[in-house]
Amino acid sequence: MYLLYDLIWLVGAAALVPWYLLRRLCGGKNRQGLRERFGWYAPGRLSLLKGRPILWLHAVSVGETRAAVSLIRALKRTYPDHALVLTNVTETGHAVAENIDEIDLSLFFPFDLSWAVRRVLKRLSPDLVIIVETEIWPNLVRCAKQASIPLVLVNGRLSDRSFPRYRKMRFFLRPVLNRFAALCMQTQQDKERILSLGASAGRVAVTGNLKFDMSCDGVSAMNPTDLRSMYKLPADSLVWVAGSTHSGEEEPILDAYCKMRDRGIGLCLVLAPRHPGRAQEVGQMLTARGLNWVARTSLSEKSGILRHGDVLLIDTVGELLKLYAAADVVFVGGSLAPVGGHNVLEASLLKKPVLFGPHMANFREIARLLIEAGGGKTVSENELSEELLTLLTDAEARADMGLAGYGFLQQHAGATERTVEVIRQQLGA
Repeated sequence: MYLLYDLIWLVGAAALVPWYLLRRLCGGKNRQGLRERFGWYAPGRLSLLKGRPILWLHAVSVGETRAAVSLIRALKRTYPDHALVLTNVTETGHAVAENIDEIDLSLFFPFDLSWAVRRVLKRLSPDLVIIVETEIWPNLVRCAKQASIPLVLVNGRLSDRSFPRYRKMRFFLRPVLNRFAALCMQTQQDKERILSLGASAGRVAVTGNLKFDMSCDGVSAMNPTDLRSMYKLPADSLVWVAGSTHSGEEEPILDAYCKMRDRGIGLCLVLAPRHPGRAQEVGQMLTARGLNWVARTSLSEKSGILRHGDVLLIDTVGELLKLYAAADVVFVGGSLAPVGGHNVLEASLLKKPVLFGPHMANFREIARLLIEAGGGKTVSENELSEELLTLLTDAEARADMGLAGYGFLQQHAGATERTVEVIRQQLGA
């Protein structure tokens, strides 16, 4: 079975190599990414780790990396002598990881080929491997177990969409799951689901959701006026930030925005596609609608500030918290399109009212609880304009919703402490 798995990965990796090489020839970023995905590192790349005990954390992309920040900081406080290494699969996740001060080294995650994984484990020789959310890489799990390196899954979840797929692979997953030293799940439902896949009850604990312990990195202390000045947003305008949008969502967002403009509401839209590579496509959409817009990367070239009815198009990563802090109302994408939603708690962390669509399968429980607490609201495409208008014209309602969301976050905090305790037990063992 593992030989077949290796062969599948080998074919996949061979197909990806030309794409990586083409991007490199075209001047793409993270040129060391390809060699690191095979476990090869440039000379001196690991020099910061020499002679230090290592904790290796893996977070696949942006959302998982941001969710892990509170845990990373707690681990640095608890184990100050350890070097923290964070790996990512995506380049956007890697870009976010490089800006986390507590991380000693940010690398790309290797392809899950047995020889590549063994090479990385040998080079890093970590005391513990920590996998954020349900990233089950069979060769990593198997090779770490063979090397007597304990693995801990943290912030684990099994969504309504992913669980049926995992159930079909129970025969393969059972031995993989039981090679983990501990599985820290977000909810009781997640625990029951992973137990049904074959995990041993003694290895599974409900520790809560790390996203409730998010930090805003001092963004909340920033003056909103200064933030608006940074992004050249008019001081006398309301600001609507639509974050992490996907294909099919920008159209209803722009429909709602144009309706607000036609009503004479002084409003600026900040539009942040989930994938910055879509910025050109979205820009063409804005132009076709006759909207004045400027890209974030071109903002320094703009002489004046934006005007009411203009759009700031975000084609960078790592700025969403600052943008939310500058907002009056936030919409979180991946929820009007059937994507499964994105993290709505970042807006609540900054005491902002948050709207999102009905497709929140990946954050179903969080969305439900946030709505019950009065900190957020689900809207359909047809309801978006009406709810947006209600919030834009009622400052008290905006403030109340933002405070309710923030209070909800504080009420559910504590997952980081519980997770660190599990990790402490494994390191002690």
